[in-house]
Amino acid sequence: MPKFRSSVWLIVVAALCWLLLLLGTLSQGRTVLGLPPDWPRWLLLLAQGGFAASVFLYTRLQPDPLSGHGFLALLLRLFWRGLILTGLLVGVQAFVRLAADHSLPLPGDITASVGYTISLALFIILLARTLYIWRSLVNFRGSPRLQREWTAFEVILGITLLFQLFVWHTPDYVRVAVITGLGLFGVYLSGHQRWVAYLSQGQKLQAIMLQLGVLGFLTLFLFYLRNAQTDPALLTPPTQQAFLALTSFFAVFYAVAGLLVTLFNLPIADVYEQRRAEILSLQQLSQIIQRGQTAAEIYQALFTSAVQTIRADAAWLDAPAQPIDTTGPAPAAPTHELLPADLAALRPQLAALVEAGQAEIIDNDLLRSQRLVGLSQKYGSAAILPLRSTTHDYGHLLLLKKNQAGFEPEDLSILHTFTTQTVLSLENLQLAQEARISQRAQDELRIAALVQERLIPKHLPTDNWFEISTYAQAAKEVGGDFYDFLHLPGQRLAVLIGDVSGKGVTAAFHTAQMKGIFHALMQPNPLAKKDRERYPDPHRFMVLANEALTHCLERSSFITASFYLIDYEAGGFSFARAGHCHTLYYHSIKEEVSYFRSEGLGLGILRDASYGRHVKNQFWDYNPGDVMVIYTDGIPEARNADGDEYGEERLAQMLGQCFYQSAEEINQYIREDVQEFSKGLPLHDDQTLLVIKFKSAQPQP
Repeated sequence: MPKFRSSVWLIVVAALCWLLLLLGTLSQGRTVLGLPPDWPRWLLLLAQGGFAASVFLYTRLQPDPLSGHGFLALLLRLFWRGLILTGLLVGVQAFVRLAADHSLPLPGDITASVGYTISLALFIILLARTLYIWRSLVNFRGSPRLQREWTAFEVILGITLLFQLFVWHTPDYVRVAVITGLGLFGVYLSGHQRWVAYLSQGQKLQAIMLQLGVLGFLTLFLFYLRNAQTDPALLTPPTQQAFLALTSFFAVFYAVAGLLVTLFNLPIADVYEQRRAEILSLQQLSQIIQRGQTAAEIYQALFTSAVQTIRADAAWLDAPAQPIDTTGPAPAAPTHELLPADLAALRPQLAALVEAGQAEIIDNDLLRSQRLVGLSQKYGSAAILPLRSTTHDYGHLLLLKKNQAGFEPEDLSILHTFTTQTVLSLENLQLAQEARISQRAQDELRIAALVQERLIPKHLPTDNWFEISTYAQAAKEVGGDFYDFLHLPGQRLAVLIGDVSGKGVTAAFHTAQMKGIFHALMQPNPLAKKDRERYPDPHRFMVLANEALTHCLERSSFITASFYLIDYEAGGFSFARAGHCHTLYYHSIKEEVSYFRSEGLGLGILRDASYGRHVKNQFWDYNPGDVMVIYTDGIPEARNADGDEYGEERLAQMLGQCFYQSAEEINQYIREDVQEFSKGLPLHDDQTLLVIKFKSAQPQP
């Protein structure tokens, strides 16, 4: 209610100031409504300044116009408001011109003064609305520091407005320095265009058109006011002084900057959309595991995802004639842009390649190698990927492109993820059929446990910088804990640990989804200039993972996780926590044990754009001899016969007693203490423990 009242009073003040400005303008050289002529210039400046200040303050007090990622809706509202105000400007000036040509029975000089005052009000309203819509876009995903900088920019603009109300005898170079400094400050703020990255290619084209429209409206107003100032019939106050000039400069420059950023992003929009398509395709394949589809549906999902993501000109999935599951039909052989004669020519050639032991073939110059001949069209590149596990052969996927060198390393990486996920799905389906023959319930758990076991890394990463030791024990046949490692270029290691809500088969399926998402998101960005910019930071990883899980995780389920990105050359690591247990850390320099306590919300709890505000990046420079202990809640929540929990305090004490040992010895020391505390009682929850120790002798980068 107080804000509403203040807004109403600001409208009243703005209206009174505008009327005062109108009467003062009309009074130049004449008597209006019995008032004395030739009002003092300071009164006109005061009226204009009061009107501008009231309009800007009123606009500032309104709620933030940006809702979520509604950037186009925001620009569209600004466009329509600008169109209406510009239409009013054109109408007013047409009316003034008719009066000046004596087409209307009105005095031309009075009509011109009224028209100027109305046009000035329209321009200030458009400037205020544009400025605070730009503020919403500047502050999108902005830091508190950026918000403070914007507030400082507003304050300086306000001081500039007040400065125009008084006569100051200052040297020209001081005014030029102040205006130049504020202009550069506006240029700096105009560089914050993070919102553009969230637009698709089609949306970017729409944003360009809307920004061009807004830019045109502002330019039209500026041209009018510039001409109005030189009009001898108008004795107007200096409207194009610092305040209006700087505000107009920022409004126009931000529109131009946004336009340029959007244009420069257009060539790479397809890359980002392809990345999005890859993640969505991976989600679809992951959902197949959970829903238990037939073999024909699994093959079709792989085929559709591969063709659309890689943009193949032709494709064929050579599936075995014998159906994997007895409940559905034998899987057909999906094809794309291939004739029956092409398939007849391909079958013997593909069989010969398989018999020769060439399981996976990537040929980016078919015209030279003549590996696949007899096709109705000429193709320059081919990729043949086997669908094979250690025990079964599920066929081959053939993709063709007309251009040479059509398959890049990034394409092959995502194709390997697709085929691996598909083989896992088919393997699960195969095992599920075996389970139905015998004890269905127990075998289902055994299959899920087998799936989960395959998700756990068999070989731990090794390096000269660190030691790693792991331990995992499920409370039941199938647990919900998981972890994974991935070496990245530049002596970096990505570490992921998590815990899926619930237990049993569903939890195992969700761990498979999370592993697939982890590997998909950690594919390199080919447009990045530096290795360290090619992969998402922990905060970005959590946001993208939450977005991916939104489409495939039940509403009742969520996943807690912690993600670490260790950079050995830089001697530090960054991490983000999504509702997972706090990281336990031994500081070798301080000789103390403590927890990294940071914000974090589990994945899948919030399923909108606001999730990113609940996850924070943290950075730490490690020292030789430091120890990091990462675990799931089954460790501190282990219980004894009295129902007491093991607790974080005891865990920290154990690390304080054994930090000098190797990673494996530290892991065993903590694990044995937890088991001693529980005294042989069955596990209350899954237990996972990872110990990373940075070696005392670190190699030179």
